[in-house]
Amino acid sequence: MALKADGKTTFEPARVIQPIYTGGAVALSEDGRLLATTLGEEALVTDLNTGAHLARIEGDGEPLTTLALSPDASYLVTCSRSLSLRTYALHPSETLDDAINAKLLRTIKPHSTPVITVAVDATSSLLATGAADGSIKVWDLRGGYTTHTFHGHSGIISALHFFEVDTIDSEQMGKGKKRKSKQRSAEAVEVQPDGATAGYRLASGGEDGKVRVWDLHKRKGVATLDAHVSVIRSLSYSPEARLLLSASRDKTAILWDARTWQQNSTVAVLEVVERAGFLMNGRFLFTAGETARVRIWSTEGGAELTEEQESGAENEAIVDVLHHNGLPFLLSVHADQTLLLYDLGYLTTLESTTTSQLPVLPVLRRISGTHDEVIDLAYIGTDRKQLALATNLEDIRIVSLDSVDEGTGSSYFGADVGLLKGHSDIIITLSIDWSGHWLATGAKDNTAKLWRLDPANVDYTCHSTFTGHAESIGAVALPSASPPSGSKEYNSPLGYPPKFLVTGSQDKTVKRWDVPASSGKAARAAYTRKAHDKDINAIATSYSSTSPLFASASQDRTVKIWDTETGEAVGVLRGHKRGVWSVAFSPPGMPALTTGEGGGASSAKGMVVTGSGDKTVRIWSLSDYNCLRTFEGHANSVLKVVWLPAPQAGRKGGSARNVQVASAAGDGLVKVWDTQSGECAATLDNHIDRVWALAVKPSTALEEKSKDDSEGVQMTDDNDGDEDEVEDVPQEATLELVSGSADSTLTFWHDTTSATALAVTQQTTQRVEQDQELQNYIRSQNYREAIVLALQLNHPKRLLDLFNAVVNGPQEPGSFVGKKDVDGVIASLSDNQLWDLLRRVRDWNANGRTHNTAQHVLHAILRLVPKDRLLRLRSRRRNKAADDDAEDVDGALAKGMKDVALRDKESLKDVLDGLKAYTQRHFERLEKVGEERFVLVWALQQMDAVGGAVDGIGNEKENNVMLLDGME
Repeated sequence: MALKADGKTTFEPARVIQPIYTGGAVALSEDGRLLATTLGEEALVTDLNTGAHLARIEGDGEPLTTLALSPDASYLVTCSRSLSLRTYALHPSETLDDAINAKLLRTIKPHSTPVITVAVDATSSLLATGAADGSIKVWDLRGGYTTHTFHGHSGIISALHFFEVDTIDSEQMGKGKKRKSKQRSAEAVEVQPDGATAGYRLASGGEDGKVRVWDLHKRKGVATLDAHVSVIRSLSYSPEARLLLSASRDKTAILWDARTWQQNSTVAVLEVVERAGFLMNGRFLFTAGETARVRIWSTEGGAELTEEQESGAENEAIVDVLHHNGLPFLLSVHADQTLLLYDLGYLTTLESTTTSQLPVLPVLRRISGTHDEVIDLAYIGTDRKQLALATNLEDIRIVSLDSVDEGTGSSYFGADVGLLKGHSDIIITLSIDWSGHWLATGAKDNTAKLWRLDPANVDYTCHSTFTGHAESIGAVALPSASPPSGSKEYNSPLGYPPKFLVTGSQDKTVKRWDVPASSGKAARAAYTRKAHDKDINAIATSYSSTSPLFASASQDRTVKIWDTETGEAVGVLRGHKRGVWSVAFSPPGMPALTTGEGGGASSAKGMVVTGSGDKTVRIWSLSDYNCLRTFEGHANSVLKVVWLPAPQAGRKGGSARNVQVASAAGDGLVKVWDTQSGECAATLDNHIDRVWALAVKPSTALEEKSKDDSEGVQMTDDNDGDEDEVEDVPQEATLELVSGSADSTLTFWHDTTSATALAVTQQTTQRVEQDQELQNYIRSQNYREAIVLALQLNHPKRLLDLFNAVVNGPQEPGSFVGKKDVDGVIASLSDNQLWDLLRRVRDWNANGRTHNTAQHVLHAILRLVPKDRLLRLRSRRRNKAADDDAEDVDGALAKGMKDVALRDKESLKDVLDGLKAYTQRHFERLEKVGEERFVLVWALQQMDAVGGAVDGIGNEKENNVMLLDGME
C-alpha cells in the first residue's frame, strides 16, 4: 500500500564547536599530542593534532585549582577547591577511535588547604603537591600513598619541579678541596648502592620568594636559594648545563649551579615573568609574562637573542608556557584563554654562543580556548569553508570548517586560521557580501571596516576604514545582490570591492558609504540620514540590483525601508511592541504568501522578516508594508532572524516543504517557522544561553554548477552490458544552519527532514508488513511465530486474543494452556520475550474478564520455566530487553515501543507481587463461592459440568499461589 511520509521538519546538530579552556591550569603530554585543560569544575583531554575531545572528566561541584598530566599520558590528576585530589587512569577507548576512557582510581584529601600547584616526575611515578599553607607532599602516583612531607615555606607554594642530579659530582663538590682523591673515591663508592634514587631532587618555589631544594633520598632540604624578592612562578632544570632556573614576578630569572647552589648568573627580564625554561638541551632559555612576548636568551651570556617585539595588550598576557625536551614547539597560554604554538625549528641550527639578533618565534597555530560570547558570525570564502566570528572582542576570529588534515594536523574543523586585528573596541556586527570575500565590521570604537578575505592564500587585510559616526556602530550591511553572471566582478570578486556600505549607529543615523576601488584611499559618506528615535540594531540590503533597498531596525519599535540610491525612506513597518533586533529581506525566487493577517498578500516586490524584543517574529509585504504573518512561541526576545533557502517547487523529486524562516532568541532556542501555516515547524535546542548569531550556509557557485550537472540524465546498469537512461534524480545540497550563543558554543544544524521522512516511511511499511504477517500466522495457527511476533510488535490485544482462543478452545490432555505446541513456545521464549510476556500476564490478571487466560499462561510459565531462570530476568531486563526494544525502532511510529522501554523500570519482585496479589484475590473469591454453595445446591446439581470446571479453575489458582510463594 502507498504510505505518505511524515512531513515534519527536523534538524540535527551535525557538529558542535565548544570551549576547551576557560582559564586555570593546562598540561601537555611528553609526546605533544594530548592537552589537558580546565573547564571550570571539569577537565578536558583534547587531541592537539585534530582538535578532537577525547575525554571530559566531571568535577565535584567546585572549580579546579590545578591539574597535571603524567608525561606518558597514563594518569591525570585534578585538584579542586573542595580540597579533594582525584587520580584518573587514562586508557584508549575500545569502542571509539577518538576517545579516551578516564577511570577514577582514588579520591583523597592531601592537604588541609587547597592544592595550588602539582608536578609529576619524568618517570610518571611520583606526584608532588603544594598547598596554600606552605606544605609539600610527595605521593606514589600508582599506589596513592604519601612518600615525603616537607615544610619550610612561609606562604603559598607557587612552583614545583622534579629533577635528577649527578650524585657523584654533587658529593665531591660538597667536600672540601683538601680532601684526598682516595677519600673522594670512598665517598663515591659509599653512595653507589643507592644510586637509583640518590639523585632525585624536588625544587619548590613559594610566595616568600625562596627556592628550596629537597633531597628525596635523604628526605631533607639540601639548599635554600634566597635571591628573589617576589613570588616564584617557574622552576626548570637542565641536566646538560647542570643549572636550575628560577623565574619570579620580581622581573628577573636566576640560573643556579646545581653543584654548589650558588648563583651562576641573573637575567634582567624587566617584566613580570610567569614562565621560564630551557631549550635545546640547555643552550637557550625562554621567558614569558605580562607583555605577551616569548623571548629567547643565551644561557651562557644571559643576553636576549630575539629582536625587539611589540608588547601585547593586558588581556593577552602569557600566564603559562608548556614545553618538553624534544618537542619542536612551545605552547603558550594567555589570559584571554588563547593558546599559541610557536615553532622552534630554527633554534636547532644555532650555536649556543651566538650573539646575533634572532627573529621572533613564528606562530604555528592559534587555538581559542573559548570563543566567549558569540555576537555575530558569517560564512566566508568561495566554498564557505570558513567562519568569521565576532566574539565580544576587538578582533575577528576566522575558524576552519574543513575536515581533519591527518597528514599535518595544521587544520581541522574548528581550528583558528586567521585573526583580523584593527578595531580598538568590541566588534558588534558583521556583514558578508555575495561572494564571501568581502567582510564589513562595525564596532564600539565608532568605526566600520571593510576586509578583503582570501582564504586560499591565507590573506586577510583591511581594505578601508569608515569614520564619521558619533557613537557605536551597531549595524552594517554590504550589497546582497550578485553582479551579472560572466561579468568581471562576478569572475574576480577579490579584485572588485563592493560598491557601497550602509552603517547604522547609536547616534540614530544611517550612512551610505562609497567604497574606494583601491586600498588606502579615504572613504566618504554619500549621505547621512536621521533614521530613528533610538539605537539602530540591524541593517539589511535587498537582493535587487535594479531598485536596491535597505532596511533599518531600531529600538524605537519600527523598521524603515529606504531607497539605497537616494537615501529616502519609502516605507515604515509598525506593529512590534518592543525594539526590533533583526531584519532580513527575502531572497530571490521566494514564493509569495497567500493571505496576510490584514487580508493582504506578498507580491513580486518581496518580503521582510523581523525579530523583536516582544518575543515575536513578523513577515511583512514590501508592496503595502502590511504584516503578513506573526509567529509567537519564543519565551524571550528574538535576537536574529534569517530566511531559509527557497523550496525548489516544480522540480521532480524536489523538496515539498513550504517557505520557512528561522529565528534565534534569548531563551537559548532556535525555531524554524512554516510561513504558510504560521506554525513552528521545529525547535532546535543545544544552547544554554542567549543565541545572538544565526546564519544559513549559502550555496556557492561551485555547488550550483554541481547541482545543475547532477540534474541531468542519470545512467544505470541492468547487467545487460548497456547503460540505460532513468528519470532525473536531483541531488540537493544539505541545508546547514549555524547558531552562535553567549555560552561560547557554535552548533551546526543539518536539515534531516528528507532522511527522517524516508525512515518513517520505511518503518511504517515494515510495520504494516509485520502486522499482515502476524494475522497470517494467527489464521494458520502458527502459534510459535505468532506469539514471538506479537511480543516484538508490542500488540498486547492480539496476543491476548491468541491465548484466549487456545485456552477457551479444544483442550489437549497434559497441556497447561490447552495446546502442547503453545506450551513449547512458552518454554522456548528468550529472556527478553519471557519478561515481556510476564508483564502482560500481570496486566491481564488484574482484569476480571481476562484473568482466566492470565492464570493459564502464568501456570504454564511457572511449570515450564526453571525458577533460577526467572530470577535472572531481573539482571538481564534493562541491559537487553528494554534497550534493544528502544534501539530497534525510531521516529514517531516508535513512540509506543520507546514508552514501554522507558516505563520498564520495575523489578522482577514488583511484577511477582502484582501477580500474587490479584491471584490471591481471585482464589479468595472462589473460596467464598464454595462456602456459599449450600445456597446453590439445586443449581449446582443442574450444572454439574460447570461446577467441575469451577473446581478445576480453583485448584489451578491455588497451585499458582503456592508457586508464587515459592518464588520468594
